[in-house]
Amino acid sequence: MKTRSAGGTMTLPRTYYTSALIYAQEQERIFGERWLCIGRSDALSKPGAYTLHDLLDESIIVLRDHDGILRAFYNVCRHRGTQICTAATGQLSHTLQCPYHAWTYALDGALVGAPQMAGVPGFDKVDYGLHPVAVAEWEGFLFVNLAADPQPFTDAYAALLDKFPAWRLPELQVVERIVYEVAANWKLIFQNYNECYHCPTLHPVLNQLTPYTGAWNDLEEGPILGGPMVLSAESMTMSGRVCATPFADLSDEERGLVFYYTIFPTLFLSLHPDYVLVHRCEPLAPNATRIICEWLFHPDAVAKPGFDPSDAVEFWNMTNKQDWHICELSQRGVQSRAYTPGPYSDLESVLAAFDREYLRALAV
Repeated sequence: MKTRSAGGTMTLPRTYYTSALIYAQEQERIFGERWLCIGRSDALSKPGAYTLHDLLDESIIVLRDHDGILRAFYNVCRHRGTQICTAATGQLSHTLQCPYHAWTYALDGALVGAPQMAGVPGFDKVDYGLHPVAVAEWEGFLFVNLAADPQPFTDAYAALLDKFPAWRLPELQVVERIVYEVAANWKLIFQNYNECYHCPTLHPVLNQLTPYTGAWNDLEEGPILGGPMVLSAESMTMSGRVCATPFADLSDEERGLVFYYTIFPTLFLSLHPDYVLVHRCEPLAPNATRIICEWLFHPDAVAKPGFDPSDAVEFWNMTNKQDWHICELSQRGVQSRAYTPGPYSDLESVLAAFDREYLRALAV
């Protein structure tokens, strides 16, 4: 295992967790510029299927056109700005139509119908297609990027693109979802996930399954951080046993590990021998975050008689609540005038790396 060091780095100052101005800067410079995971792509398996997503006070339509191409657009009609789609999901025929004046768009975003506009001087339908949004699909996950000129997804995710073939991620299905509202800044939640220095105190059950000294990181700098942790049981469940058939392509070494990665700025990916756990963070305010937690299993395991994911769901729901509670206590503490930055432990080396990436992204 590699020796870890935080290099004497101190925690971030109070204002980064409390300032409305910094929160607004984060929305534009980080969440408005980076690739954001918006969920799984199985809802878009059929041509014409669409989903709506609210990001940074924007409504985004994500759809699969009839050539199988994934597309995304701002949900804004080019006539008078009316939102076109209102249902969270739907199935389109061959067009999208604004409910106000019936301007109609092909699934590639081109304007194909504009009643009573033919005689308007200078009007050309070619000039009034829907405004596109960058969209990508990776291992069954959907991502969008609101930047005008986004970094290519394959560059941003280069460290992960071919990293997890044994888990067959594109084939997995969500079997359980829990949504949490946490009264804490999103960065406190990222930082908490990125270290197990707190595990003996806060997570006695987890610490029995994965002793906190048995972790190391294979990605230690940049937007994607994390690595494996040694399992002293079969899997991360209340019983310590697998709750589904382990992934068949895992090596013996991989079956004895759990892998934890944070993908800046919204996604946590946890890969176990028998299931995959995903957390998605949605900042709501300087002191509030929504977290969508999903448990993914292979369909072959789900189809087996007696399949029951509750052992894993109960374990992580317990662990999540312990983490969210301590993050809320941290938020209350860093809001105090008495709070000043403290030194990171060497076991928190990835937190120092997260802070560096965060400050680079914020352009401070």
